[in-house]
Amino acid sequence: MDSTRRDWLFGLLGPAALAGIADAQEHAGHAASSAQPVKFEFFDHQSALDVAAIARQILPSGDTPGADEAGVVYFIDRALATFESDKQDVYRQGLHGLKGIANLSNDKQIEMLRSIEKTDFFELVRTHTLLGFLGNPGYGGNRGKVGWKQIGFDDRMAFTPPFGYYDAEEK
Repeated sequence: MDSTRRDWLFGLLGPAALAGIADAQEHAGHAASSAQPVKFEFFDHQSALDVAAIARQILPSGDTPGADEAGVVYFIDRALATFESDKQDVYRQGLHGLKGIANLSNDKQIEMLRSIEKTDFFELVRTHTLLGFLGNPGYGGNRGKVGWKQIGFDDRMAFTPPFGYYDAEEK
């Protein structure tokens, strides 16, 4: 029997799960490649600006790409609309006190974030920012694989021996 990965995946996950994955991939691909603004699923316009500003402070751009280049806000929006939907209230409550942070100066943003850096909200945004920067681009972040390039991740479907420097030394 000539079985493919697609057959195996379809048998393992079933059609319903594959449809959800396909929807997530389509949304992420559209967000990453579209010249038009993507419609957010969880955030309203101001909330998206505020979360992007927070993520920008956590992972700023400079000599290397940051949260903006990776499209972290799209990852966070997608996460809150799907697999992290149980965290929506944390974002709602946390953003309530930071409404309009995107409109403040850089110094004021840092001052506000320092005042909340020990909160569950800030920890969650920080975690989501890092996941959005380093995660699989199919989930809406890591646009252009900038996070993977930054850490030297070799994105290949399959590897051939030797698999790492430790195996090369064995020969």
